[in-house]
Amino acid sequence: MSAPHPLNQAVIAQALHDLRNGQLRRCKAMGFGEEELDALKRPELVSMLVNATVSWCSVSVNREVLRRLLSQVHDAEREVATVDRMLRLGASTEMISTFYGLTHQEVALRRDILGLPKRKGRHPVLDESQDAALWEDWKAGVAERRIALTDDVAMLGLTMDLAEALSLPMSVVWAAIRKWIDQGLV
Repeated sequence: MSAPHPLNQAVIAQALHDLRNGQLRRCKAMGFGEEELDALKRPELVSMLVNATVSWCSVSVNREVLRRLLSQVHDAEREVATVDRMLRLGASTEMISTFYGLTHQEVALRRDILGLPKRKGRHPVLDESQDAALWEDWKAGVAERRIALTDDVAMLGLTMDLAEALSLPMSVVWAAIRKWIDQGLV
């Protein structure tokens, strides 16, 4: 004797769940009509459908939705890597919160996980030579990458690269760049 088909069991379980929660449209979207939905009200018919050894339903994969879901995993991994990089480069909690919506507690936890020391107070301001070097590298980076001054995401990427290259805290680099943009010094 053959075992019940697992797809039948899954579809019936989902349909019953949807019906219990008032999701009649979802049942109809799966392909159930009024007659079949009435049959699901009778335990002996549900039992017969669940225990059928032949599959009475089929699965179709929505490849576009599947692709989007899979890309979300990559996006999430990229986001975690970016937040970690920002923290290692000295980004402020406010920056992380603005760009990625993390709370102060979540940022503190990420810092702990990364083994970063707790920061006390603000980073020091740039001296004249650091400011000049940052200005030149920033202007060159904006021109080379063709970054619009209103494109905060692209500017964030450049800020990380500049902080890393110049060994400066990212929050200090970001503050200097924002000041130059706000003052129209471009």
